[in-house]
Amino acid sequence: MRPRVTMVLAIVAVLIGGVMLVPAAYAKLSGGDSAGGLGGGEQVPAPAPTAPAPPTLADAPVSVNFKGEFFSWALMDRETGTVTGAKNMNQTSSTESMLKAWIVADYLRQLGDKQPSADLKKAAILAIRNSDDDGANRVYRAAGGSYKPQPGGKPDPVVARAIQICGLTDTKPGDVLEYKGWWSFTLMSPRDAARLGDCIADGRAAGPKWTKWLLSEMTKVAGSVSKQSARSGGGRWGIIEGLPATIKSQGPVHMKNGWTQLAYDGNWHVSCLAFTDRWSLAVMMRYPGRSGLPYGAKMCAAVATQLVTPQPGAALKVPQQPAGKL
Repeated sequence: MRPRVTMVLAIVAVLIGGVMLVPAAYAKLSGGDSAGGLGGGEQVPAPAPTAPAPPTLADAPVSVNFKGEFFSWALMDRETGTVTGAKNMNQTSSTESMLKAWIVADYLRQLGDKQPSADLKKAAILAIRNSDDDGANRVYRAAGGSYKPQPGGKPDPVVARAIQICGLTDTKPGDVLEYKGWWSFTLMSPRDAARLGDCIADGRAAGPKWTKWLLSEMTKVAGSVSKQSARSGGGRWGIIEGLPATIKSQGPVHMKNGWTQLAYDGNWHVSCLAFTDRWSLAVMMRYPGRSGLPYGAKMCAAVATQLVTPQPGAALKVPQQPAGKL
């Protein structure tokens, strides 16, 4: 009887061992241990949600209900140097007071490490903050500007340096006979204006000594669109009004607008320029005088708003958690 008992015991041992091996094998195949149960496979930790990039201005479709003779815009990505914008961003319009930012920069760069006289420094401040014509004219003369047409239709020395230093390709002297030689009638394209903003921002325009000072002044532009006088005016409107707080809170927005209602064509000539560390935006237009200056300010703001990326309220995409490994 002993051999038969031994055989029975051996068979029982094999059966018991097989039953115990099944959960262990399953646990190994599922990547866990028996304590995990049937759903206890090892899971890869879900990646932390990626923080959204801070909003900025980037190329995007722009649509405005503009009624006038000319409308265009251009945006430079200052990190890549890429300029995008309207199809006609290479066409020109008069800069008006927008050019005051360059006039002041050109004068300061020529000073180098020297200090301007108290009168000229005050004139430069007024030209930027209050768009003061008399102050800009004093600085323009000190920079070597000429109010006379140049031989062969060439730009005057101040504008010629802007073209050379900032790499402008479309800028040229104004062509209206009675205003030839006036710096405010300099013809510039939106893409050149965006390049001008970049040139001021990176220090080429005003030079190492004075760039920080000029940039600071360009954040202090004052006055609403309704605060205007014959020789100066409020210029804190346009692009900056179209920027959300999430962009303005990232750092300073530097700006200089130009605007005049001209008798020779009856149009408002409006040029808006604003830039930050990340982008430079210009909007330029001509439209009937009856529409008023606030109309142009609204157009500049509308372009900026439509270029905000991502748009406010855009859904944040969270990466999907991958399935557990087998």
